[in-house]
Amino acid sequence: MDQRQNIDFVLRTIEERNIRFIRLWFADVIGRLKSFAISPEDLEVAFEEGIGFDGSSIEGFTSPEESDMLVFPDPSTFQIMPWRDKEQATARIFCNIYTPERAPFAGDPRACLERVFRKAEEMGFIMNVGGKLEFYYFPSSTSTAAMDSAGYFDLTPDDPAFDLRRRTVTSLEKMSVPVEYSFHSDGPGQQCLSLRHAEALTFADTLTTAKYVIRFEAYEKGIHASFMPKPLPKKNSSGLFLSQSLFDHEGNNVFWDEADSEYHLSDIAKHYMAGLLAYAPQFMAVTNPTVNSYKRLANGVGEVPTHASWAKRNRSAMIRIPIYKPGKQLSTRIELRLPDPMANPYLVNAVTLAAGLRGIQEGLELPPETPNMLGSSDAELTAAGYPLLPRTLGEALDAFESSQLMYETLGDHIHSFFLRKKRDEWNKFNAAVTDWEIDRYLADS
Repeated sequence: MDQRQNIDFVLRTIEERNIRFIRLWFADVIGRLKSFAISPEDLEVAFEEGIGFDGSSIEGFTSPEESDMLVFPDPSTFQIMPWRDKEQATARIFCNIYTPERAPFAGDPRACLERVFRKAEEMGFIMNVGGKLEFYYFPSSTSTAAMDSAGYFDLTPDDPAFDLRRRTVTSLEKMSVPVEYSFHSDGPGQQCLSLRHAEALTFADTLTTAKYVIRFEAYEKGIHASFMPKPLPKKNSSGLFLSQSLFDHEGNNVFWDEADSEYHLSDIAKHYMAGLLAYAPQFMAVTNPTVNSYKRLANGVGEVPTHASWAKRNRSAMIRIPIYKPGKQLSTRIELRLPDPMANPYLVNAVTLAAGLRGIQEGLELPPETPNMLGSSDAELTAAGYPLLPRTLGEALDAFESSQLMYETLGDHIHSFFLRKKRDEWNKFNAAVTDWEIDRYLADS
């Protein structure tokens, strides 16, 4: 369906379904969802001419002197919100941000991903992404009290999240977000949704939608849904596990290779993986963007990546190769286990795709598969040839700042703002005095 057909379909659906409000969605550089509503009567003009807004009010967009911006709704993303009654129906549409001269805005994360996606297309590749999203339910935004004592895949009468997960999945499916499965994860109150694969830009929209719906449904029940990577000490952390694959323009999965009897991975897949491993320190500020992100990646509870490594079965590796099922060539993929749910979905896909493509372009060689890492020390793993990943946001920002690949991928606007914003976050954290320090040093000082 072309752009004009999409627009006609949207306008016809709005009239037939008596939709009264159109919410225009877009994300800022950090990944926070932004929105404002227009009437159905203004939507056709929005498709053709855009809708103006004050870009200086969105952190990381523009200065007050250059505040005029335009949003252009993407008609292919139109969905009816599932919570309103038929008399007050509301729909949402993701938008692209443009300057008054109708040039794509350099600070738009969605446009950034689209640029990298088009580069991949020019190389003959279409990126597909799926993912597992972990998160916690808490009694409120100020309490991390455990809401249950259930564990991985548990089905227990005292699991208050069972009905909430069902409601969440139902709402997502009404918005055409396909959920493969949902379950209680390892931690107390921890949940997981597995989202079906789609092209990279569509999946980023899907993930953004999923996070909003998860929080909305929880809020309606008086519960707080948190995507914080490590909210509880000594308990399991939350990750965003991305399943990535590349297809050609004929619909063939170019990661598949029958000749590789052990992994069923092509040379393209192995070069792509090598790119992810080589450039991981440079993109980790994006995939793991908070101080708390690195509490998750510290050696401790759970199977988390601490080194640039890959393996077939080892879930502590940065990249895992899912077991191949005969006759499922199209499902051949890698699972990137490094990102966490606080990351901007658009920028995560942009920087990891760029790193993988650079690995293909440079013909990087994939190092040997990593053995079981549990119980091995950092020194042992580093000596064995598996580089240690950044352990703090500060280390990740140092690598990000000096990375030419990240600068080229994100552009000056996003790169410079993101670096400035996250440096400030890191500096404020270092200046804060924690409860741990008080308990440790106050009595003995």
